[in-house]
Amino acid sequence: MASPTSRLSLLTFLSVSFVFFLVSVASSSDAPRTYIIHVAQSQKPTLFSTHHHWYTSILRSLPPSPHPATLLYTYSAAAAGFSVRLTPYQASHLRRHPAVLAVEPDQVRHPHTTHTPHFLGLADSFGLWPGSDYADDVIVGVLDTGIWPELKSFSDDNLSPVPSTWKGSCQVSRDFPASSCNRKIIGAKAFYKGYEAYLENPIDESAESKSPRDTEGHGTHTSSTAAGAVVSNASLFHYAQGQARGMATKARIAAYKICWKYGCFDSDILAAMDEAVTDGVHVISLSVGASGYAPQYYRDSIALGAFGAASHNVLVSCSAGNSGPGPYTAVNIAPWILTVGASTIDREFPANVILGDGRVFRGVSLYYGESLPDFKLPLVYGKDCGNRYCYLGSLEPSKVQGKIVVCDRGGNARVEKGSAVKLAGGLGMIMTNTAENGEELLADAHLLAATMVGQTAGDKIKEYIRLSQYPTATIEFEGTVIGSSPSAPQVASFSSRGPNRHTSEILKPDVIAPGVNILAGWTGRVGPTDLDIDPRRVEFNIISGTSMACPHASGIAALLRKAYPEWSPAAIKSALMTTAYNVDNSGGNIKDLGTGKESNPFIHGAGHVDPNRALNPGLVYDSDSNDYLAFLCSIGYDANQIAVFTGEPAAANVCEGKVGRTGKFASPGDLNYPSFAVELGGVSDVVKYKRVVTNVGSAVDAVYTVKVNAPRGVEVSVSPRTLVFSGETRTLAFEVAFSRVTPDTSESFGSIEWTDGSHVVRSPIAVTCKWTDDSSSSL
Repeated sequence: MASPTSRLSLLTFLSVSFVFFLVSVASSSDAPRTYIIHVAQSQKPTLFSTHHHWYTSILRSLPPSPHPATLLYTYSAAAAGFSVRLTPYQASHLRRHPAVLAVEPDQVRHPHTTHTPHFLGLADSFGLWPGSDYADDVIVGVLDTGIWPELKSFSDDNLSPVPSTWKGSCQVSRDFPASSCNRKIIGAKAFYKGYEAYLENPIDESAESKSPRDTEGHGTHTSSTAAGAVVSNASLFHYAQGQARGMATKARIAAYKICWKYGCFDSDILAAMDEAVTDGVHVISLSVGASGYAPQYYRDSIALGAFGAASHNVLVSCSAGNSGPGPYTAVNIAPWILTVGASTIDREFPANVILGDGRVFRGVSLYYGESLPDFKLPLVYGKDCGNRYCYLGSLEPSKVQGKIVVCDRGGNARVEKGSAVKLAGGLGMIMTNTAENGEELLADAHLLAATMVGQTAGDKIKEYIRLSQYPTATIEFEGTVIGSSPSAPQVASFSSRGPNRHTSEILKPDVIAPGVNILAGWTGRVGPTDLDIDPRRVEFNIISGTSMACPHASGIAALLRKAYPEWSPAAIKSALMTTAYNVDNSGGNIKDLGTGKESNPFIHGAGHVDPNRALNPGLVYDSDSNDYLAFLCSIGYDANQIAVFTGEPAAANVCEGKVGRTGKFASPGDLNYPSFAVELGGVSDVVKYKRVVTNVGSAVDAVYTVKVNAPRGVEVSVSPRTLVFSGETRTLAFEVAFSRVTPDTSESFGSIEWTDGSHVVRSPIAVTCKWTDDSSSSL
C-alpha cells in the first residue's frame, strides 16, 4: 500500500497533469482570433473605477493559454463592450460570464481605411473608381518634402508600363538608388538651390538628404494619400487598422522635393512647378502656402506657377492653410487653383478623462505604451507647476512627479508638452484647447499616457483642480471607434477660411476634404511625432492639416482626369464644387469646430467633396487662360503685373480686347466661377454676374430649370430661368442679379441650383452686406 506521502505526491502529479491536459486541449484548438464582446455595462461592480478596468479583470479570470488574452479596444458609444484577441476555448468560457451578452467573431466586411475612401463613398463595384480605372496612367506631381520609396504604398504591382507621355526622370543619388523609382514612382527630383542660397552654405547632408528622399514624413504622407497603392493590415500602433489606399490607386507619382528643414523657398517651388509641367504631370498637389495672409496674385509664386500650369491643362490643387478659425486666413486663393479646406471623418480615437468626482470628458489620443496605474492619480495644472503651456524644462519635478498634468494648447508642439511632463517625472498629460481652437480634437502619438480635450472640457477640468482639495484623474484609452457621434464631416478649427482677402467676388476655399486624423505613409527617418527625442519608427502615421485634405482632392481630380481626359482643369474643379454636399451624417448642416455653430460657404466653400457624384455633374462652369487674363484686368492689374503671368513683354494695351467666356468683365464676379460671392451696399444696390454652363451629361437634349435659395435679406433673380440644351447647343449663358431688400450688416448665405430631374448643379452664394449712407437713411 502506498504511504500517505506517496498518495499525496500521486494526487499532485495527477492534478498538475490534468491542468497541463486542459492547457494542451486549449492550445490544440484553433489559433487565437479577435472577438467582439457585447457587455451589459450596468453590471459593472462598483469596485472597478472604469469599464476598462472591469474588462481587464474579466480577461484575467479566463483559463490559462499559451496565447494570453489581449484587449484591443473598449467601446462605449457605437457599442457597449470590448474587442479582444482570444482562443476559441477562452471565448467559450467568456460566453458563460453573467454580464456578457454576446461573443461574436470579428468579420471582414468592406475594405476601408485610411478610412477616407469608405467615408467618401468610393467603392470597387460602382462609381468613380471603376469609372476611371483608378486613374491608371494619370500622373500626379506631388511638390513636398520628398518621398520614402520603400513603403508598400508605392509598390507597382499590377501596374501597366510607365505612360509614354512621361518626359521626366528619377534623380539618383547615394541614398536614392535607381530602384527607388518604378511604375508607381515614375519620377523624383530635389530642388534646393534657393534653400542653399538662404543657408549660404551647402545642405548639411548629415541632417537632411539632398536627394528626393523624404526625411520629414510630410511628402510621403501626402503622396500615399493622393495615389498610394492598396496596403492590407495598415495601422499606427494598431490604431485605424485596416486596408490603406490612396484616392487614385493606379495613378503614377512624380515626387518633387521642394521643402527642407527651414522651409520651402519660392525659387525652388517655381522651378519644381515648371519642371512638373514639362515632365508631363496631369495634376499638381501642393500642400504648401504662405504664412499669414495671402500675398497678391502677382507676388505669389504658387499663384504664378499655377497659372502657367493651368495654361498647359494641368490642374493645381492646394491646401487652404492652417491659420483658422479667423476670417481672411485662406491662402492659395487664385481662382485658377483648387483650394481645399480640412474636415473630419467618422473615425475617432477616444481617450477619455475620468475625474475623481466621476465626471467623464471626451478626449482623443494615439498613445501606445505602458498603461496608467489601475487607480486615479493626483491631477495638477501646468500653470501651478511652472508653465501653463508645459515648455521643455519649465515644469518643477517636485510638483509634477507621479501626477497627471494639465497643459494648455499653444506655444509649442502638442507632443512636446507631453515630453516635458515625462522628463519632469509626470505619468500622464491632459492637453486642453483654448478659445482659439474650440472643440477641435487632434489625435497625437504621445510619448506618455496623454489625451487632448476641447475648450469646454478643459475649462471644467481646470475648475475641478482649482476647487478640489485632492483632485485626481485617469485616462481611459478606447482604441479606434467608427460611428455617427460626433457627427461628420465637421470643418476643422485650424482650416483657413474666407472671405477672399484680395478679390471678394471669388469665394474661397473651394471645397473641403478629409484632413483630420488621416492615416497614410511615413518616412523611416523620424518617429511619428517628428521629434528628435522620439525613437519610434513606423510605416504609417496619423496626422492632421489642410495638407492632408489637399491630396484627397488631388487624387479625386486625377480620377476625373482619367474619366474625362478632354476636360479642362476648370471643368474638373467645377464638377467637384457643384456636386459637393453640405449635410453631415446625422442629417444636419455641416458644423464648424472653430465656433461650434453651423458652417457656411466662407468656411467650407461649395461643401464637402463627393467623388461619385462628381463623376456625373450634369453641367460644368468652364474657364481658360483668356478668362483668367480678363479677370486680372478686371481687378485693375496693369500691363506689367499681367506680364508676370503671361511671360509676354508688357504692353500698354494688354487688357484691350481681353474678353472672357462671359464677355468683357464688368467686375471680377463675371469670371465663370462655380460659386458666387457678392458685396452689397445700400438697399438700392444691385450686382449682376454673368455665367456660362456646358452640358456634359449623357442627355444632349436636357432641359434645366433653376431653383434659388436666396440669402436672408437679399433678392436673387436668374435670367433665363430655363436652359434648353441640344446637340447643336451644348453651352448656354445666364445672368444673376443680387439686390438688397432689408438693411443688414451681417453675412448671409444661399445657393442656386440647376436641375434636369436627375442632376442637381449647386452653386453656393455668400453675400456680405455693408452699411452705406443710403442704407442708413432708409431705416
